[in-house]
Amino acid sequence: MRFRAAAVVIPAHNEEELLPTCLAAVSIAAGQPQLAGVHVLTVVVADACRDRTADIARQAGALVVPAHGPNPGKARAIGTERALRELGTPDSETWIAATDADSEVPPQWLVHHAQSAAEGWEAVVGTVTVRTTAAVARRHQADYEATRPRDGAPWQHPHVHGANLGLTARAYCDIGGFLPLDVGEDRALVAALESRGHRVLRSAVSPVVTSARPHGRARAGFANHMAALLSGPPPAADEESAS
Repeated sequence: MRFRAAAVVIPAHNEEELLPTCLAAVSIAAGQPQLAGVHVLTVVVADACRDRTADIARQAGALVVPAHGPNPGKARAIGTERALRELGTPDSETWIAATDADSEVPPQWLVHHAQSAAEGWEAVVGTVTVRTTAAVARRHQADYEATRPRDGAPWQHPHVHGANLGLTARAYCDIGGFLPLDVGEDRALVAALESRGHRVLRSAVSPVVTSARPHGRARAGFANHMAALLSGPPPAADEESAS
């Protein structure tokens, strides 16, 4: 598949502090020369926000869609449905990418998605790195990459993050989209894709940088993992010196 339109859908609940960095990174990713001719629409779902999230998104040129949760699954679904209506392109030529408002996609993020789609993959499930101290980052990496092959073979990682997902509009519609879940909507989406036989690429090629805050917007989300790392045993002396 070679897509000619893409939507980047970002749920945001009171994210005025971190959203500008997120949107700037998405803009860079959308502007890569390899994507010339592709219409990229950025949608920010302002989910029960009481701050300037919506204003900041509009000023950055994003389409703002209100939601009244907070509910990440419902917000992603609302944003995706609105994006598909706005784009108006056939499902067979449209890509849906998802990230989070506290995250920063790399410059080649959408290019990687486009290349994967051209190779016949119907979904890309990516990885994340965290913006934190060196000591905590090493703890995260050791746990996170425990299943990575030591011989350099491709890593079919087990992770699923709403901060780093992409799929064809056709596959999205086939499985009924995001479920209105408070937590785990990303994992439910990927499970549905796999159960329906869609080609899912688990790739560590283009990791997204996400925040290391221990108190996240989603209940039992990635922040819980970071809270566990931060409350773990004190780092060894060599970790302390490296942080």
